[in-house]
Amino acid sequence: MITSTSADAAPIDVVVRERRCVGVDIDEFTLARPDRGALPAWEPGAHIDLLLPDELVRQYSLCSDPADLSAYRIAVLREPRGRGGSVRAHETLKVGAPISIRPPRNHFPLVRALGYVFVAGGIGITPMLSLVAAAQRRGRPWRMIYTGRGSASMPYGRELTERYGNSVTLHHSARDGRIDLTADLAGLSPGTAVYACGPTGLIAAAEAACAGLEAVDVFAERFTAPDLRGSDSRAFEVSLAVSGLTLSVPTGRSILEVAEASGVLTLSSCREGNCGTCETGVVSGEVDHRDSVLTPEERAENESMMICVSRCAGERLVLEL
Repeated sequence: MITSTSADAAPIDVVVRERRCVGVDIDEFTLARPDRGALPAWEPGAHIDLLLPDELVRQYSLCSDPADLSAYRIAVLREPRGRGGSVRAHETLKVGAPISIRPPRNHFPLVRALGYVFVAGGIGITPMLSLVAAAQRRGRPWRMIYTGRGSASMPYGRELTERYGNSVTLHHSARDGRIDLTADLAGLSPGTAVYACGPTGLIAAAEAACAGLEAVDVFAERFTAPDLRGSDSRAFEVSLAVSGLTLSVPTGRSILEVAEASGVLTLSSCREGNCGTCETGVVSGEVDHRDSVLTPEERAENESMMICVSRCAGERLVLEL
């Protein structure tokens, strides 16, 4: 898969240089080195790991200019009913506060295509800012469909329309009703790449709208894992080529959980198949991929898996652990 750096890279110490409100419960944070030195380079679509207090690790898309390495910008929606990371970020990331991050990684890069359509919902706009700028530089035709309840919940909406004009369509669902992506995406030309980021329902609608279109690919970045209720979760065996252990993974437990219980040092963050932190090389065996990170092509290659959610499609896996 395409990544800018490995998830086990050494953390980078930064400070919050600026903070501003960009929407209802949405704050933008500008992060820079204390000495104002350059940060690692990154490509459009990348994200960073934010290492919050109490060992909370959360991923946030970079929404700044990749050409400006003096700082990174992220935008965080405060979600009281979430897993605690966004609330902790809003509480602790005051201007001047120190924080550690991991270098950028990219599971959502801009592929080569004849044209692009970007579909964003709410805070899902964050990775799109760098992606549309990259598409513009490539000189390929593109357009964006950006939806949210209203302007207050759609950060950067005004900025996008001022910069790109009619290439950006803003849809306010409170005023205009539910968006109809089947109509909006009908008739796309072969060779079009559709990028979608936002709520699960929006991504599912984009995928369904493009399912019957010839040579139109959908690339999605999700906030939550796919619903796998009712899927086969039979027990299987996993051999760890590096540590030399052979473990039994029962129903209802992940490879990650079993490996940790056996004392195997593993990296992880979201534990929902969204962030890519626990990506592990596959030596042999067929994987039942259940993540939201790998592309269909990468899944077919069967060279890596996310051990927090994916399982074995057969009886045995051999992994690089």
